[in-house]
Amino acid sequence: MRARVLLVTTLIAGLAAMASAQTKPAPRPAPKPAAPVVPAAPAGHTPGAGPVIVVETVKGTFEFETYPNEAPRTVEHIVNLVKKNFYNGLRFHRVEPGFVIQAGDPNTRDYTKKDLWGTGGSGTPVGVSELSRKHKHVKGAVAMAHPGNPAKADAQFYVMLGDRPSLDGKYVVFGQVISGFDVPAKIRVGDAIKKMYVKP
Repeated sequence: MRARVLLVTTLIAGLAAMASAQTKPAPRPAPKPAAPVVPAAPAGHTPGAGPVIVVETVKGTFEFETYPNEAPRTVEHIVNLVKKNFYNGLRFHRVEPGFVIQAGDPNTRDYTKKDLWGTGGSGTPVGVSELSRKHKHVKGAVAMAHPGNPAKADAQFYVMLGDRPSLDGKYVVFGQVISGFDVPAKIRVGDAIKKMYVKP
């Protein structure tokens, strides 16, 4: 009789253990480690690039590097104008969304001369044509406007808002935006350049 009771007790204990095992939640798999966050590489100089020019506008600041190896006279000319504060207070007189923004005419300081915006300059052209196909008219390219002859480019420059390969070899690309990439697209006609300077 004692053996039978022991057998029944053992059987009940075994069933209870099985029931407990079935109601116990399955262990969760260990969480996978999160992928490491890799910060974006900071914008920097292209090897061989020259001075960086900072353009502070009412819509924000952008910077562009220059290419003195391919356009030495153009870069020297623009840097000299920047150092003379020529561009401070000028307004963007041409804006074509998705294409280009343009500035560099001193007439834009005066709203009463709006009919003349886009016709002025420093009065001293670069004097040479430094056309090159090395640097393309891609988004962010900075190039010199001219009245039909690249050697007569003066102070007006433009920033590309999109690629335009049809302009390659016709205008001197002397720089490329390297920071503040979203700012040029925010510019509208009449927006002012607060300050332009060569980055120390």
